[in-house]
Amino acid sequence: MSKKYLIVGGVAGGMSAATRLRRLQEDAEIIVFDKGPYVSFANCGLPYYLSGEIESRDKLILQTPESLKQRFNLEVRPDSEVVSIDKDLKEITVVSDGKMYKESYDFLILSPGASPFIPDIKGLAEAKNVFSLRNIPDLDKITGYMELKHRKQAVIVGAGFIGLEMAENLRKLGLDVTVIEKADHVLPTLDKEMALYIEEELERNGLNVMTGLSVVEFQDEGRTVILENGDVLTADVVILSVGIRVESKLAADAGIALGMRGAILVDEHYQTSVPDIYAVGDAILVKNQITNQEALISLASPANRQGRQVADILSGLPVTNKGSIGTAIVRAFNLTAASTGISERQAQELNLKYKAVHITANDHAGYYPGASSILLKLIFNPEDGQIYGASALGEKGVDKRIDVLATAIKGGLTVFDLPELELTYAPPFGSAKDPVNMIGYAAMNIAMGLSDNIQWHQLKAELAKGKVLLDVRQESEVAQGGFEEAINIPLDDLRERLDKLDKNKEYIVSCQSGLRSYTAERILKQEGYKVENLDGAYGLYSKVMGNLD
Repeated sequence: MSKKYLIVGGVAGGMSAATRLRRLQEDAEIIVFDKGPYVSFANCGLPYYLSGEIESRDKLILQTPESLKQRFNLEVRPDSEVVSIDKDLKEITVVSDGKMYKESYDFLILSPGASPFIPDIKGLAEAKNVFSLRNIPDLDKITGYMELKHRKQAVIVGAGFIGLEMAENLRKLGLDVTVIEKADHVLPTLDKEMALYIEEELERNGLNVMTGLSVVEFQDEGRTVILENGDVLTADVVILSVGIRVESKLAADAGIALGMRGAILVDEHYQTSVPDIYAVGDAILVKNQITNQEALISLASPANRQGRQVADILSGLPVTNKGSIGTAIVRAFNLTAASTGISERQAQELNLKYKAVHITANDHAGYYPGASSILLKLIFNPEDGQIYGASALGEKGVDKRIDVLATAIKGGLTVFDLPELELTYAPPFGSAKDPVNMIGYAAMNIAMGLSDNIQWHQLKAELAKGKVLLDVRQESEVAQGGFEEAINIPLDDLRERLDKLDKNKEYIVSCQSGLRSYTAERILKQEGYKVENLDGAYGLYSKVMGNLD
């Protein structure tokens, strides 16, 4: 006997579930409800339409009810809001075109997603130029407003992924853009020293970046923006991008159990607390595969995977929800930032035993034209080599390295496996020792006790303990910028000048990027000196401290 599936919500999770169900169950009755007019669209592409980088709005619409009916025999009902669930009668109540009706089900899949979080700011209700961006109707409101009059000044509230994408595209459209972020750096999911490179890139492209601040009031129908420090900004258009709120009211009203931040609780088979009701997408809690803790990971890739998996499960296939690790990437003009897993800050908050290591390497062979550098950071357990997370910055090749490391995490590989990865190499594409191999070597050296490192934020405290900073760069490099208090002995002279050092003292060695200082560390340790390496070296330290000043 064929089964009847009702799916609440389309886009990534809901439509993936619907199309996979059809491929597995040709005789099933499948109905998809969405309260909006579009059930299948590229929400991640919305900011790029604003600037014209994506030229056609139609390209954002991936499927229509008609195309889904023709290819997959799905009944798709847009502009149909499911307002209640009767779990005992196994039916839902739908409102569409002002009319209310009921629909029964054998199995119900909830994919309600999330909506932009709208903070409680004085004057927001009266503001006429404040928008958020989550779907095509939101996009139409923004573009329609922008076309009414020439807009010159934009304020972006929130410097997460969407906020930065909006900032870039509004800048490319010719607007003067100010970015406001409550955290002390942009892209709060990244560690500070990594995010500062993105902040510099934004400023290099004419954006005004203000961190550690929030908006407290809108005046003049949104044209005047008041910050918590008293600063006043003028805005023709304001974009709110301060996070999301899960859409779980429908589930809560039906008595379905909720968890952290009101997200829907599901088991490893996406089953909710109510029989025959399942849930996927941005509205559910998942397991962070690294910490094994519950987490909200609202990204397109996990949502698509979850939709497919719940269809597999309902079709009797041996599939389970293994969780997510939160891999993400963003472009800021000529620079790309990407991350996977947890950050150093999160490792600290979780009291994990961890070490961090940075390397700087070229995206392809340095002798081949067009090479550019990548700053790569790895967080790992120094005892067993488990990879906790990674982040990277660069003009090119960032996606490849983070994708490899995300795969390594998902596959349970450790830092000891990274040098063993055989990655493609030819001069235009990579190096014989890829940055992923290199950071594996660096992490292995720490895990095997060959190297001890400290981070930029630990240097001041370590020097206060009486440790001595040794800079092994050339004198000409030091003359262009150096530490306030450091002994300078170039690496190539170190063996001949060991008599200048005291074995009763502890040393921290540094160079420009960390490679020469590691060599110095190995020389000194084998000569009986107590030595640590400043991870990221002067290049990273000066970048961070210069921005903090």
